[in-house]
Amino acid sequence: MLDRMAVGELPAKHHITLTGADGALRYEECFTRDGFDGPYSILYHRERPHLHAPAPVRHGWTLPGAPSAAPLRKRHVQSQQLAATALPPVDARIPLVYNSDVVVSVLKPGAPDPVYLVNGDGDELLYIFEGGGLLRTPLGDLRFERDDYVAIPKAVPHRLIPDAGPQYWLSLEVSDLHLLKQWRNAAGQLRMDAPYTHRDFRRPTFVGPQDEGLRDLLVKRGNAFHAFTVPTSPLDVVGWDGTVYPWAFPILAFQPRVGLTHLPPTWHGTFGARGGLICSFVPRPVDFHPQAIPCPYPHSSVDCDELLFYCRGNFTSRRGVGPGSISIHPAGIPHGPHPGAYEASIGTRDTTELAVMLDTFQPMHLTDAARGVEDAGYQASFVG
Repeated sequence: MLDRMAVGELPAKHHITLTGADGALRYEECFTRDGFDGPYSILYHRERPHLHAPAPVRHGWTLPGAPSAAPLRKRHVQSQQLAATALPPVDARIPLVYNSDVVVSVLKPGAPDPVYLVNGDGDELLYIFEGGGLLRTPLGDLRFERDDYVAIPKAVPHRLIPDAGPQYWLSLEVSDLHLLKQWRNAAGQLRMDAPYTHRDFRRPTFVGPQDEGLRDLLVKRGNAFHAFTVPTSPLDVVGWDGTVYPWAFPILAFQPRVGLTHLPPTWHGTFGARGGLICSFVPRPVDFHPQAIPCPYPHSSVDCDELLFYCRGNFTSRRGVGPGSISIHPAGIPHGPHPGAYEASIGTRDTTELAVMLDTFQPMHLTDAARGVEDAGYQASFVG
């Protein structure tokens, strides 16, 4: 959550009457988090927003099943080998890695969503690796571009409309997506020493009531899909007020830290979630001690599995990976740079790497789709 927005028609206080110019009563809808104790937004609709009629399920993606036993290995999933599709985002998603707190997927969509999606299982954070488009919700329209993070709060009806041309998105479905508390002051404002500012985040542009002619909602809840039809447009909102809304953040607006010697990944922490930390590695100078070893040191993160999505630049600690590669290094065995990379980094002054990292406390599992594009020789590549 960022800060409060208030747009469109609003009454003087919440939970009191609001009428339009024609005297018609508006219908209040509350989006609340953490029960009624957390952040919330209040929307005002022309029509009642809760008239859902069950319908056949015609859309959705293949959901992860129960994890299967697999040997403990360093793994490399080559998502760049997955084909682009003509499918809308709601059908194009391919889950690759998951645990009880997060599902990591890749999408290469080629058409607009024909339904509104409501994810009742979690928040979604997209990273736009290639392409761009429009996120449409009752709270307004939000443009997104290459290298943007796009946050979609849990249960907000939305529709993704990709631009023409190639699209390649990373999706992190999580619980309780938030800005890290260490970057906020006591008033909730981002601190001046935070790696980003309020100005870096783009908020939705409120459009007001509109009707795209769509009456179908696809709801994901309990790791299953449920379909409904509604009698009126979900985009009939005349105004809203609150702190729960989508936003976009360009990864290159992240302000990296530089130290005398190598800093741990927590200094790259960008967003938090239940059971996970999301980090941004962006181009930057490296450590400036005259004897510094800029390459990450081998380490045993005994409580975390580590996932890296490689975007572009020089990945000095790894060989055999490229844009779109996903590496997974599990807790239980040490991990670090490929042979020769540690030594070769001495004396370097900067890095051009761009990558998204996810650390999780629960073990990560691969889906069948991930195994189909896995680099079988990745574990052996660390031996010599």
